[in-house]
Amino acid sequence: MKQKVNKKQLFLELLKKVNEFTPENRTLNFMEVCGTHTMTIGKSALRQLLPESINLISGPGCPVCVTHDEEIENYLELALQGEVIIATFGDLLRVPGMDGSLADARAKGADVRVVYSTLDALKLAKKNRSKEVVFLGVGFETTAPTVAMSILHARQEGIENFSVYSMHKLIPPALGALVTDKEVKIDGFILPGHVSTIIGVEPYRFLAGDYQKAGVITGFEPEDILQALLMLLKQIRENQFRVEVQYTRGVSLEGNKIAQKLLKEVFEPEDSLWRGLGLIPASGLKIRDEFDRYDARKKFNLGKPRATKPGEANKNCACGAILKGIKTPPQCALFNRVCTPLNPVGPCMVSSEGACAAYYRYAEA
Repeated sequence: MKQKVNKKQLFLELLKKVNEFTPENRTLNFMEVCGTHTMTIGKSALRQLLPESINLISGPGCPVCVTHDEEIENYLELALQGEVIIATFGDLLRVPGMDGSLADARAKGADVRVVYSTLDALKLAKKNRSKEVVFLGVGFETTAPTVAMSILHARQEGIENFSVYSMHKLIPPALGALVTDKEVKIDGFILPGHVSTIIGVEPYRFLAGDYQKAGVITGFEPEDILQALLMLLKQIRENQFRVEVQYTRGVSLEGNKIAQKLLKEVFEPEDSLWRGLGLIPASGLKIRDEFDRYDARKKFNLGKPRATKPGEANKNCACGAILKGIKTPPQCALFNRVCTPLNPVGPCMVSSEGACAAYYRYAEA
């Protein structure tokens, strides 16, 4: 019979070991590259419990948050066209553009529907043959395969009034942009568990091999994060850098081959804009030419966003700098003053995975 683990005891033991392995003569910056990790860290008060010399930095792990202003303006313009139904996940509904959000567009008469899966959007298209249904494809490697599947289903079933505005982003190129940015100081990465279930370990190898950065793919419990920190600290103490898997119950070395095949069949990499990080080569997913009829960008002549500088609808919002890891939410002049979950100014407060939302919710000020 399997013995039940005492999670509280395990947490305290791991915390003690982290304290023992933490060097006293230097500050270590570890970035968590996942919004779920950010929420777990806030909920478990890890920042307050860890030694002062360990600095946990929230990175660009919130897909809604990293969506660039130019992409937002594109889909807001599309929403206000007649005979178009916008299908979106709920987090995008209140993300502000220059002249409002999708919620504001809906108040003006736009047909905006919140769905829980891409297949729900496909069902909308089946039920509303006289209208175009556009699904807003936001997310990383975790959600993109489901979008690819919906496009394949649409082609197989001959559903012509369905398309996707792909704003999908790829995590490894963003990490490459961070480690080469002189403003960003990172000693190691708490790497995302969900994304890694799809892509496996190999795409992260360059972090250790080319840049001597420690990396650990990590699960989502507080104990997972503490164990990952211990693994990172050991790499730094030994001065031997590699990408390790703490989240062995969910991540294999090769990842999910079926999902990877779906991605390659429907999408191809393209240069993409990230809030806070600017234009990153080969960091986005473009729908392949053979699926043009399901590409909303081409169907509605939206054009490709071409800005080279980070965008902010509100210039006082520090969301971009927070995603880059050079500011914390309390360092934003708007945080918990003008910008709150009930009155969000930027996407880092809007999204349930945003760093500002986590800091606000768990009083990390």
